[in-house]
Amino acid sequence: MRNDAGTILLSRLDVERLLTPDACIAAVEDAFRQLADGEVPAPGILGMHADNGSFHVKAGFLGLDRRYFAAKLNANFPDNAARHGLPTIQGAVMLSDAVDGALLAIMDSISITALRTAAATAVATKYLARDECETALICGCGGQAAAQLRSLVRVRKPRRILAYDKDAGRAAAFAAALGKELAIPIAQTRDLAEAIRASAIVVTCTTARSFFVTREMVRPGTFIAAVGADDEQKQEIEPLLLAGARVVTDLTGQASRIGDLHHAIVAGAMSGDMVHAELGEVITGRKPGRLRDDETFVFDSTGTGLQDVAAAIAVYRRALAERAGTRFVFSSNPG
Repeated sequence: MRNDAGTILLSRLDVERLLTPDACIAAVEDAFRQLADGEVPAPGILGMHADNGSFHVKAGFLGLDRRYFAAKLNANFPDNAARHGLPTIQGAVMLSDAVDGALLAIMDSISITALRTAAATAVATKYLARDECETALICGCGGQAAAQLRSLVRVRKPRRILAYDKDAGRAAAFAAALGKELAIPIAQTRDLAEAIRASAIVVTCTTARSFFVTREMVRPGTFIAAVGADDEQKQEIEPLLLAGARVVTDLTGQASRIGDLHHAIVAGAMSGDMVHAELGEVITGRKPGRLRDDETFVFDSTGTGLQDVAAAIAVYRRALAERAGTRFVFSSNPG
């Protein structure tokens, strides 16, 4: 499929309508498989800090009906909501044909980022969490949390959900809204340690700058998806917990620089060669996933350009099929 009438511009509402959790999960799983099979090069990342936040560019190639390239520019300013009434994360994804360089689409990145991050959590949960899950915990009820839970319930069926946030009102609102939407009992909790001990699956999606999940809180057999640490200043998981668990990364080299793994390495608790596997290696069977119920797994999810290009392609192809978005010609052939 190819749009030859210019570049498709897609708003956040367009992306949210066109990209379903199921489609995004399938696209992200295939992207990690392609990486592990050596069909695409490792994605790239560039990060720079501003006074009150940061910018990063994540980029990657992927092959489906043709070769694609996507680059995502995101701004991450944690105080935006309180100070300006703006989202924490803002940005855009540019999707190009990797054969001739044609700019195929530009789309809002907020939903792309949330959905592709949640999709990676769902894929990791599929391979690394126990089959039975009485209780799951969402820790951090901001903009990422709803997408995380919507994707999680595609691969596991927890009988109840706990919601924790430093802002108790935000956790209560999240529990009420998502409980009604998903028809699953969701309860706000104020006792983080007890909630972690009670949960078979723990998803942390916060902007924390020091760890709050400790080794003593986690019972054997727990699966933790550590989502929040996407730059070197963020941290959610105690280094000693990582050192004692089976760690699976999205990209080990990247997690060693900016993820919770980075902090464990700096603390001297572990080294990069102690990582059990990258997610793609588990998907392809090169490394084992869960073998026993008492294994504790941590998925260090730093977010990759591979996920962005997979999600962007899914949006673009659906937009073509439905003739969605606005067509715009940036430049024409002078000849």
